[in-house]
Amino acid sequence: MSPLFRKLLRTHWPLVLLMVGLATFGVIAIYSVTHLRTGEGADFWRRQTQWIGIGLFLFFITSLIDYRWIKWGALPTYALTMVFLVLVLVMGREVYGAERWLHLGPVNFQPSQPAMIAGIMILALFLSRCRDIHPALQLGGAAAIIGAPALLILKQPNLGSTMVLGVVLLAMLFAGGLPLRYLISILLLLTTAIPLTVNLLLKGYQRSRIVAFLDPSVDPQGSGWGINQSLIAIGSGGWGGKGFLAPDSQVELGFLPATAVHNDYIFSAIAEQWGFVGGAALLCAFALLLLICIFIAIKARDQFGLLLAVGLTALLFFHVYQNIGMTIAIMPITGLPLPLVSYGGTFVVIIMFALGLLNSIWIHRKEQPDPR
Repeated sequence: MSPLFRKLLRTHWPLVLLMVGLATFGVIAIYSVTHLRTGEGADFWRRQTQWIGIGLFLFFITSLIDYRWIKWGALPTYALTMVFLVLVLVMGREVYGAERWLHLGPVNFQPSQPAMIAGIMILALFLSRCRDIHPALQLGGAAAIIGAPALLILKQPNLGSTMVLGVVLLAMLFAGGLPLRYLISILLLLTTAIPLTVNLLLKGYQRSRIVAFLDPSVDPQGSGWGINQSLIAIGSGGWGGKGFLAPDSQVELGFLPATAVHNDYIFSAIAEQWGFVGGAALLCAFALLLLICIFIAIKARDQFGLLLAVGLTALLFFHVYQNIGMTIAIMPITGLPLPLVSYGGTFVVIIMFALGLLNSIWIHRKEQPDPR
């Protein structure tokens, strides 16, 4: 039996089944909210299927490669994504008031998404190699690693991805053994920095979203429209939902923003069509996926694998929490997609690559740990 085939047999198949199941359900959900469109958006579900195929190929390739090789590619990847983040500020394409997209020939992508993965890889390497230095130096180095891309991403402006990097940093510092007093200090510092960030670094439309989150009745026809219509859609789904492709829904009548219903507000459409049962089932699927990721982190053979798995799990968790949270008004609107379910070519490939890294950590968990 070849070594590659033996590795394939050690694949975490429940992880694969959940990933494929969520991605398939995502295609169905995207079709349900775009099937009446003509022209732009009519074939979103076909495009998503193609990207899922590319993501699956990348998942298995990544799974079969020992994750320790990431140590050699982490720094070049991090540097390259930093270059992309600078380029997007110089020559990026503006969409809905934010310069997040970069065009390089036929390729069109958001550099913030691979930058988050690169940040996790280099931070896992740094914390695993610098376990014996003073905690203050660990904190300073980790803050610099994550802070550089975070500031460039916030400049786009992209508040959602910046928040993801903050959550990832805290989770990895905790897993890396940083004393609790440092973590509490970070949380207090971040809390006091919120007013400055909102007033000095965010654009007007972002501040209005935060105001609408605090009080959706302030501007029901403007900044509060999305939150209010999302709550109406979810509430109108009731227990069992209106049914797949049901007529006269918030989606069909155009009350949910057509430009974002297939990504930012995909959960609202799902809850309207499949009701509480469908929404709860989706949440349970994500909860099971995250539990598997945590279990893989616990079983990692070395500190690098543990930190890498924790960072990727934190990234997945916050995307799920933020996306669903903003549709039910417990989080402000920030435009983060729902992993594997929302429409987005770059993002679904990045998420499957991240899950491939987690699967690699699982497959190679019993091999000899790296002594370095």
